[in-house]
Amino acid sequence: MNEDDRRWIDEASYEDLLRRWRYAPPGDPIFVGETGQHYLEQMRARGSADLDAAVAASKKIDLEREVKG
Repeated sequence: MNEDDRRWIDEASYEDLLRRWRYAPPGDPIFVGETGQHYLEQMRARGSADLDAAVAASKKIDLEREVKG
């Protein structure tokens, strides 16, 4: 895993991680291999740490998509 990807993942909010998870183009290398595993672990840890905040982030992302759509 390169240091830039690790830094971005570690510094990103749950909302930013979720947004990229949902809307990144197919084949985005951040979801592959060791980097992808780290991404998934961070998503799970942050999402389960505060379920209400995770649900709120998901709804916010969906609402933004609807408004832009």
